[in-house]
Amino acid sequence: MRLLLTNDDGYGAEGLLALADALGPGHDLWVVAPHENRSGVSHGISLTEELRYRPEGARLWSCTGKPADCTIAGTLGLMPEPPDAVVSGINRGPNLGTDIVYSGTAAAAREAAFSNIPGIAVSLVPADDGLWDYGVLARFVSENIETLVALAAPDVFVNVNAKSAARFRGARLTGVSRRIYRNGLHLREDDDGSVYGTFMGGRVNTLGDPDSDWHAVEDGFVSVSRIRAQPCAAEDGLSRLPVFRV
Repeated sequence: MRLLLTNDDGYGAEGLLALADALGPGHDLWVVAPHENRSGVSHGISLTEELRYRPEGARLWSCTGKPADCTIAGTLGLMPEPPDAVVSGINRGPNLGTDIVYSGTAAAAREAAFSNIPGIAVSLVPADDGLWDYGVLARFVSENIETLVALAAPDVFVNVNAKSAARFRGARLTGVSRRIYRNGLHLREDDDGSVYGTFMGGRVNTLGDPDSDWHAVEDGFVSVSRIRAQPCAAEDGLSRLPVFRV
């Protein structure tokens, strides 16, 4: 299988290297990944900036753009032929439920879905003792790559999450949870009157039924979710239709 590998943590990130090691044997593997950490950039693309793609090794390119830029560059130009699938990750940290909106990891897989290429986003939650072991999840992806690709569809990408462990209890096909962020903003004023702000991440509350991604991960399973790539209008639940002035 011809695979494009990318992420949002940067081309030298441990999770990407573990995934490359696991997927490399038996696959035609190419890597196009950001030259630095691009976490939380969501689905941004570089419309007016000329990007630099620098070879960092055999079939390995760093990109000065964002994760979605990497998918575009790999599928449209840097690879001699489009990939059979795009695998994004392994992200350092969860991309559960609402996280998907902010995630550059998910965006790279979503961008693939826009081009009718199977996209798979993979993220790791640290173990309860704070340790990270990307190898176990990388092996899961490698051993199940055909199944994960088959779960993708036009305008649907696959989102995989698991908590770092020596082994998983299994895998579940899950829905998505709702994440509530208790974030803050630290402001300071400079002598010239300018105000500077620093984002302060806070505690996250997660809501989800027993079939949600969060519950599966907390129970020691690999969560596999099929995510719609295209925006969908809200179902019309209005008791009375609005009257617009034109």
